[in-house]
Amino acid sequence: MSARDALKLAHEAELDLVKVAPTAKPPVCKIIDYGKFKYEMVRKEKEAKKKQKIVEIKEIRMSPNIDVNDLNTKTNNARKFLEKGNKVKITLRFRGREMAHMQASRHILEDFAKSLEDIAVIDKPIKQEGRTLTMFLSAKR
Repeated sequence: MSARDALKLAHEAELDLVKVAPTAKPPVCKIIDYGKFKYEMVRKEKEAKKKQKIVEIKEIRMSPNIDVNDLNTKTNNARKFLEKGNKVKITLRFRGREMAHMQASRHILEDFAKSLEDIAVIDKPIKQEGRTLTMFLSAKR
């Protein structure tokens, strides 16, 4: 139907002519109350937002001279975060003379990931950013 005829019908019914799919060929229109249509769209958006799960990134910081028991504690914390559905950023921070042994301390992050491989997968591999080595883990699906 032509646009003029559709507008005429909408005017007679005291409703609005709303383009539902403007990119379609030909464009699809409906004769409806625009206020009600807009209200329904806002309600649908709010409902969709409620159902969304927001993934947080939790950070665990360590130094290269971390002891075994401290590492186990950090691993357990990371395990809790991953079980809740969050992503985990593991940061290994270097200070002063520790900077000379950066590559030798990579194994700490690798061991950390290996201890969590039953529930986690490496999202982003180990990366050097200035004085830190970082790695991202996320829960297995």
